Amino acid sequence: MAEDPKWELAILATVQGFYEKLLQESVEGEVPVPAGLETVSLQGETDVGEILGTMRRWLRLLDMAISPAMLRRALDGEVDPEIAEAMLRYFVRKKDHNEPDRDKTDLVVTFLYRHPRVPGQWEQRGYGLDGSLPLSPFEIALIEILADADLPPLPEEHVQILRRFDSLEEQVFRFRDFNALLESGIIQTVRQLKQTLDNSFFNPGVLATIAPYNATFGGKFDELFRAASKEIKAFADDLEEQGGTILGSVDGVDVTVDQVKGMDENGLLQLDYYDALDKFRRVSKLKQTLENKPPVKPGAKAARPAPAPKPAAKAGNVVSLARPAFNLKAMRKAVTAQQLAAEETKLLKVEESVRIFVRVADPKFRQVVPMRFFNLTLTPAEADAYCADYLEEKSLRAGVGRVLLRLVAVTARLITELEELKRANNSPSIWKLHADSLVTLIEIGSNAAENSERVSNLAAQRGQSQQVEEIQTSLNKLRDYSGIAERTLNGSVEAKTAAAGAD
Repeated sequence: MAEDPKWELAILATVQGFYEKLLQESVEGEVPVPAGLETVSLQGETDVGEILGTMRRWLRLLDMAISPAMLRRALDGEVDPEIAEAMLRYFVRKKDHNEPDRDKTDLVVTFLYRHPRVPGQWEQRGYGLDGSLPLSPFEIALIEILADADLPPLPEEHVQILRRFDSLEEQVFRFRDFNALLESGIIQTVRQLKQTLDNSFFNPGVLATIAPYNATFGGKFDELFRAASKEIKAFADDLEEQGGTILGSVDGVDVTVDQVKGMDENGLLQLDYYDALDKFRRVSKLKQTLENKPPVKPGAKAARPAPAPKPAAKAGNVVSLARPAFNLKAMRKAVTAQQLAAEETKLLKVEESVRIFVRVADPKFRQVVPMRFFNLTLTPAEADAYCADYLEEKSLRAGVGRVLLRLVAVTARLITELEELKRANNSPSIWKLHADSLVTLIEIGSNAAENSERVSNLAAQRGQSQQVEEIQTSLNKLRDYSGIAERTLNGSVEAKTAAAGAD
């Protein structure tokens, strides 16, 4: 598409003005501008081609100076949508994109979605003359804004990634606790999906899918974070009335009442969620600590000291802390819907991580997937299933593929939790958390095994002996690790290195 130099110059001049304003606020003074790029020069008769070259170089420098975090803070309700639209055009029209470009585009398009020119503009829906559902109003607006950008069509694998955002948005709606949101891994999953889209990220259809998700997630994140912060500050007020100063400990560091009272929620929320995860986790851990051991309120009786723990029991060369009896059968019956939902989120994350690795890895090495504590070895059939583009079909091969994906994910999670359990052997409270996860996984694995047997029987009826063998091979691995988990929890074996059998 032929470029209109004056139109491009107008876009770049708008971005330049906005960038320079941000830098002036940061350095608290004027920012020197290259000769010929002063605002007054852009208004006169100039050699557009020459000035464009200078402007592009200047903006490349400003791009390095303006971080996504600075842009996040600057994009508030006072920014003119015209400026945001010019910035969107600038980022999308770039010849070469880097990660900061994607992050900045993400922020700008979400700002445009959150601040329509007319309230409710993006919520209006209608039908075409043929009865079909047309494009969303927001996507139509983006197509118009980016009409002069040269964008390639979306490949099918990227269309499949976009379809995941509806279910991810539904998951976000269900979160009721700040810690549950952080521990779900959804922040990392979405960031990984965005990176996987590569240059397709800048397509109007992609941006129109991502912006509503961002708005939903941002609203829920802010809501849960502020609720957690309010609860922590209430604990701090209670402790201050008693004359206390140390509210709790996070990662071995004491947190004081003054630190909590000085916590700037608005400042934290302006940080990038992914880059600031450690800060948000500290807030979440402090809230959990206070819930488990809240400050004693004025006038309340001091709690009776807990009985001293039983001495460690020795078994050969193994030393382990005494723990309460663990009734696996009763625990499986007590698994809640919330526990199942939380684990399903983790399983989706495992599936997506394995899928991404298998699809981009050298075919010679794609069957060995590096995990946190071990290497997950896939069978050829499992690796093929993770590369399949037919899983949405209503066919036997799609059913077999979906079964293999689930068996691999549950097995990988079992091995991970067994390894976590082993590492928590001397910390009963953390050991219990991982034990609960194992119980949930055993229950999920049992359901997955039943479904696998149904699909295996169907394949056998149709004479597909190879598919039966593929399912049974994966199912046997799941049963092996489920058995290790059950014996470990029942105390018949010590928590052992499960990774040894995963290689």
